Amino acid sequence: MARHLITSAIPYINGIKHLGNLVGSQLPADLYARYQRARGHEVLFLCATDEHGTPAELAAAKAGKPVADYCAEMHDVQAKLAEGFRLSFDHFGRSSSPQNHRLTQAFAKALDEAGLIREVSETQMYSPEDGRFLPDRYIEGTCPNCGFESARGDQCDNCTKQLDPVDLIDPRSTISGATNLEMRETKHLFLRQSAMKDELEAWIDTKADWPVLTTSIAKKWLNDGDGLQDRGITRDLDWGVPVQRGDEPWPGMEGKVFYVWFDAPIEYIACAQEWEEAGKGSDWARWWRTDAGADDVRYTQFMGKDNVPFHTLSFPATILGSGEPWKLVDYIKSFNYLNYEGGQFSTSRGRGVFMDQALDILPSDYWRWWLLSHAPESNDAEFTWENFQSSVNKDLADVLGNFASRVTKFCRSKFGEDVPAGGTFGDRERQLVADLSTKIGEYEAHMEAIEVRKAAAALRAAWVLGNEYLQEAAPWSTFKEDPETAAMQIRLGLNLIRLYAVISSPFIPDASAQLLEAMKAGDANWPSELDADLQKLGAGHAFTVPDVTFRKIADAEREDWQARFAGTR
Repeated sequence: MARHLITSAIPYINGIKHLGNLVGSQLPADLYARYQRARGHEVLFLCATDEHGTPAELAAAKAGKPVADYCAEMHDVQAKLAEGFRLSFDHFGRSSSPQNHRLTQAFAKALDEAGLIREVSETQMYSPEDGRFLPDRYIEGTCPNCGFESARGDQCDNCTKQLDPVDLIDPRSTISGATNLEMRETKHLFLRQSAMKDELEAWIDTKADWPVLTTSIAKKWLNDGDGLQDRGITRDLDWGVPVQRGDEPWPGMEGKVFYVWFDAPIEYIACAQEWEEAGKGSDWARWWRTDAGADDVRYTQFMGKDNVPFHTLSFPATILGSGEPWKLVDYIKSFNYLNYEGGQFSTSRGRGVFMDQALDILPSDYWRWWLLSHAPESNDAEFTWENFQSSVNKDLADVLGNFASRVTKFCRSKFGEDVPAGGTFGDRERQLVADLSTKIGEYEAHMEAIEVRKAAAALRAAWVLGNEYLQEAAPWSTFKEDPETAAMQIRLGLNLIRLYAVISSPFIPDASAQLLEAMKAGDANWPSELDADLQKLGAGHAFTVPDVTFRKIADAEREDWQARFAGTR
């Protein structure tokens, strides 16, 4: 039994996430966690809400609520939506937790003692109209790199270039829209990433198995232009982790907080502490500290490509720079963007289908299947309503759902609601077992490699094999001449339903649970010896005909949804 630590990039607290956010981190992380659990491995799957920084303050101000209250409410909203999409987190924490405050301050002290933090006096944008400095997302303007007109003060969403607010062309306050900004002096702490460039590059060079998307972004930040730059880790904000050296004050840093991108990844570790303190598990350190047993843990992170620089460079710099025995990530699975009907999903601009709206329309499995089978791995992907309708109807309704319906209804009509006895496997059945064994092996290999789209294609191909067998064997015709052989064929079909439910559970957990319940299959273990696995439901085993597993989407519905979600939220 292996041990898998799995984290998803933690979503910002500022509002409900859209489907692009979901497929870029949390959903594929859940797929992998479910798969590893199904294979019998020990899994700790962690996520949290990212509650600090300007997005939280701006969203709270817009909602007219104190930021702490807003974050508490939105954490509950996001937790319920995660449950609605069946995201199987072992703990869904909060970056504003006391655990993360203590741990962030402790890391800052360790980095300072290692000589990796320097104090910098710099000039920053100040808005007299707003009466405050404008760090990060309190300021927008035109990106000096690509010309995108709505670049934010920390990063351009279009080209992913790391920015400082002073880099922006024609900057403006996102609070008031004021453009009469001026430069004023302020002091901040910087993480000396440049001093760790060689160590970080050597570490990344050992990760030959990482996706090209991940390593190419990391290398670009390491080597393009002037190379890896030191990074400010404090901000002039009210809401966040107060700047301290452990539990001691930090002279000259009074009233400042740590930058959200410093404390947010540390929440992965703090989340495990929260998990233990919530009574959900024990000994968090055996997952995170190599001096406490984490040497045998495989740690996998999931994220969108815009988060890659912070997870390949800044967070590893924090871990390595501390000099303490923390577990480093083993594999980073990054994703491109999912676009919506020819444009971009955008939380801040309200474009696209959001998680709450999706669940109002259809159950989560419909969305899980489409998103994962179209995951934006090698390129950006495009959500269109026509493609969604076609995929649901052809994959879920016609292939999987129809198979379960035809087999169970035919059995009920000819043999009753018990698995029928009689007949033995012939050449056709033995060939099916061989073909299924090959296809399931491909599926498992893709899942181990976290090749999400290929895994979905292999799973669908396994479903198709059952349908092809049913068409060729034609038990409804066989029954007229040879009821015993028809009984064997339909018994195999019922066992296929159970098998499909088991291997499909990482993708479509609700449908899988429904089919297992209908088959009254107490044993949901992953297949190991396929010939035996396809005979687990023996003669006389009772079952029920399941409700419609997946219904088809009608043209009129699709047209209605297209019209309803064409505008902004």
